[in-house]
Amino acid sequence: MSLVIEAHGVEVVLGGRTILKNVSVALGSGTFTAVVGPNGSGKSTLLRALAGLRRVETGAVRLHGTPLTEMSRREVSRQVSFLSQDTRCDFAFTVEEVVAMGRHPHRRRFSPAGETDRAAIEAAIVTCDLEHLRARTVDRLSGGERQRVAIARCLATEPDVILLDEPTAHLDLEHALTVLGLCRTLGEQGRTVILATHDLAAVLRFAGGAILLNHGEIVGAGEPNVVLTPEACRVVFAVHAEVVQTASGQKALLFDRRQ
Repeated sequence: MSLVIEAHGVEVVLGGRTILKNVSVALGSGTFTAVVGPNGSGKSTLLRALAGLRRVETGAVRLHGTPLTEMSRREVSRQVSFLSQDTRCDFAFTVEEVVAMGRHPHRRRFSPAGETDRAAIEAAIVTCDLEHLRARTVDRLSGGERQRVAIARCLATEPDVILLDEPTAHLDLEHALTVLGLCRTLGEQGRTVILATHDLAAVLRFAGGAILLNHGEIVGAGEPNVVLTPEACRVVFAVHAEVVQTASGQKALLFDRRQ
């Protein structure tokens, strides 16, 4: 497995406060990694730093071995897609029009879509199961459908890396599971998928790797069942956790307030 995106000794300072401290990660192709931690632990900041959207005070972020600081914004955007927490669209674009926006890093301004663009858009629509919705305007979609459209827009870019900031935060259970399953599939298809989330149960079930942040520092990284131990939950999240095994043989966590 070749490394795709790396951070080495990264420090991010915002408003005079250090948000990330000496953070190092190295992620390869064909992986689905969850970034977890309490509010204010630096999850969103880490994703933005990896996307080149947040200035790094010290250290470096590299994409395929090249520092982001040596790449143009367009070069980075062609290879890294970032999905923020707010995916609201205030205009009545159709699903296909929104997905097509993912091709902007590959096209000149005002240039029409070419054959390569149309193929990428179609592949993204199919992957996210949106064929039956392509002509519908996004303001008429459910929250789960809009989230799939937003992910499809990222996919249309044909990126190596997809960064998603809490994409299931406001979804019901059914739609959240659909989005998480899609993320796992994208990793299995060879992309590097990195998701920030508060849903530790989903991390154990879907993700292949986990990065645990606390106060801007990495306090655990590796397989989810190794990182998200009862002791780690007690220290980082201030809760009591118990590992149980489901009827399907999967490990799960039960939580209670720390006693």
